[in-house]
Amino acid sequence: MNSLIFLADNAFIHSMTETGEQFGFHWTQFLSNCISFGIVCILLQKFAYKPIVTVLEERREKIAQSLKNAEKIKAELADAEARKNDILAKANAEAQRMIEEARASASAVAERRTQQAVAEAEQIVLKAHEATRIEHDRMLSELKHEVGHLVIETTARVTGKILTPDDQRRINEQTAGEIAA
Repeated sequence: MNSLIFLADNAFIHSMTETGEQFGFHWTQFLSNCISFGIVCILLQKFAYKPIVTVLEERREKIAQSLKNAEKIKAELADAEARKNDILAKANAEAQRMIEEARASASAVAERRTQQAVAEAEQIVLKAHEATRIEHDRMLSELKHEVGHLVIETTARVTGKILTPDDQRRINEQTAGEIAA
């Protein structure tokens, strides 16, 4: 049975060889083409496929690293934005506090200026009263002196005699006493 299979196999191989030769197939060329194809495959594997795969792997790693960096930058940007908002909020609060202090200070300064102006006005009024009193006293003194002269002249004309300095002094004193009362 084995020989039968061998003969059948041998016959099959022989018929295939004849068919292949009719169509231009030659085993030697086929084997040399297979060996050449194998060599080309090995060379392509070694010098083309592996470097291309290595470059693609490096690109894949760079892309992954870039994505990680992008996420990191996004997180840092969000953190910076949060810090910016905190700083702005603190600056706004500080500015508001400074504005309130300035308003309070301005109010205190205005109140102090008002009090100072009132005090100055009171001083001016007191000085005006003092000046008025001094002017009144001066005018009163002049009036007394003038009235004294008028009384002396009138007395001299009425009595017809020339008054002595003692008489004049005595009349002045009497007149000034009566005017003061």
